[in-house]
Amino acid sequence: MLFWGETLQVVGTVMVAYMAIAVHYRVRKEHRVDDNVFKMMEREQIVGVVGIVFIVAGYALKVYAGI
Repeated sequence: MLFWGETLQVVGTVMVAYMAIAVHYRVRKEHRVDDNVFKMMEREQIVGVVGIVFIVAGYALKVYAGI
């Protein structure tokens, strides 16, 4: 259980961090916010939500395992 809890938490954290870095990179590269940037933001929002779910699931598994 501890392994899966740690793994989900790390994957979730990396996903949320990637989402934030990618959207900032795209805005910096484009120097404007257009339809392409908005589409990318929508996709990254989904990645962010999945990442948060992984972080919470990892925490729940750690608590369940008694750590």
